Amino acid sequence: MDRKHTQRLDPRKPLVLDTRELGRRPGSMRALQTVVPAPAGLGIVDLIGVPTGGDLDLDLRLESVMEGVLVSGEVTTTVTGECSRCLDPVSELLHVRLQELYAYEGKGEDGDEEGEESHMEGDFLDLEPALRDAVVLALPLTPLCSEDCSGLCVDCGERLDDLPEDHTHEATDPRWSALQSLSNHLTEEK
Repeated sequence: MDRKHTQRLDPRKPLVLDTRELGRRPGSMRALQTVVPAPAGLGIVDLIGVPTGGDLDLDLRLESVMEGVLVSGEVTTTVTGECSRCLDPVSELLHVRLQELYAYEGKGEDGDEEGEESHMEGDFLDLEPALRDAVVLALPLTPLCSEDCSGLCVDCGERLDDLPEDHTHEATDPRWSALQSLSNHLTEEK
């Protein structure tokens, strides 16, 4: 039998859940409410994400079904990053729905393609891949500090919302710079 997983799950990891108390009788249910630290890399690189070690508030329901264990519920966490227009810090509460079926070992492995279905290892299941998928897909691709953020001034780099409405920069065409310096020189001689 070809094993898809070369290493066993570590039950000490906070996102590895033990289902022994649930049992394997279809219809058994167990509620799980806990707060665990976020794993590293849970977000969109350099834009927005859950800080490593930040709180993940899990409100889950584990149900034993014929094929395995169905995990469903909600994850609540705080995501941080920077505004895509003005680069100011952004922090917001994120609520993500989660639902994943973890097949028992030996069930459904013959015909499924790799990565198509999550599997349990003994009585343990790893919630991290499903949680990572759900959180990353729920993150905004262009986080904003406010919907009406004007961004930065292209000339001076200051936040447009902090500048007066009549803020402008005198733009001179570099092709006329020789004439401008001649004009300045003539004005100084008078």
